[in-house]
Amino acid sequence: MSQPETRAETRAETRADTRADTHRMLITIEYDGTGLVGWQRQNNGPSVQEYLEAAAEKLTSRKTPIQGSGRTDAGVHASAQAAHLDVPTRLTTHAVVNGLNAWLNCPQISVLTARRVGQDFNARFDATERSYLYRILDRRTPSALRRHHVWHHRTKLNVEAMQKAAQYLIGNHDFTSFRATGCQANSPVRTLNSLSVTRLEDEIHIRAHARSFLYHQIRNFAGSLALVGTGKWQAEDIRMVLEACDRTKAGPTAPPQGLYLTEIEYPPESLAQK
Repeated sequence: MSQPETRAETRAETRADTRADTHRMLITIEYDGTGLVGWQRQNNGPSVQEYLEAAAEKLTSRKTPIQGSGRTDAGVHASAQAAHLDVPTRLTTHAVVNGLNAWLNCPQISVLTARRVGQDFNARFDATERSYLYRILDRRTPSALRRHHVWHHRTKLNVEAMQKAAQYLIGNHDFTSFRATGCQANSPVRTLNSLSVTRLEDEIHIRAHARSFLYHQIRNFAGSLALVGTGKWQAEDIRMVLEACDRTKAGPTAPPQGLYLTEIEYPPESLAQK
């Protein structure tokens, strides 16, 4: 079956698939991605979507697909992933949150909130901005408690140099140098709204905001900015790597455990019940 080519086609199919005795809910979810294959249901291991859909089927007594705002890779975490699902009209937002959490067979996943939205709302296509955090622990000794939640970098990093370098990446660019070779996006061009590098005690936090990202884009940012932080690269080298449009010119892909999906934003009109 071919995929809808436009957002309008997606909405039309969404409405056609919606039962008359259901209403649509937008839920926010947090999860620890350790040991999971990511958001999307796959054949090679347990996923967040698989666990949530199993819980939703128990709650609704019917097959209940759940559409996420986007994918996260194996080992990546989320503090506010967004998704939508259709539930029987008898179920309130309170019942959806409590019911899904009660049936979830994975302590690494928790449903935080639910709200009613219009029947044509789409968690993926209506999103206007996605926000991510990448955490680097830059000290010599590893952390026993944070080993699954940060990238441990043994060398102390220069945050000021990394922040200066990050500014070259903000704006509308061809990000070929920073996307994975297996990226299936039709275009490497994206608009990065903001990118910042700050220190919080013994961690470096890289925060990125954009409507959408390419496959491994933020992890490739982190790997390249770390080279600037060690002094192996100068801040201006990031600009040259960007302009090269060549993945081999950029730094390594940082490991997944440091990455968090932190926020999905929607315009108020898309959240209104219609």
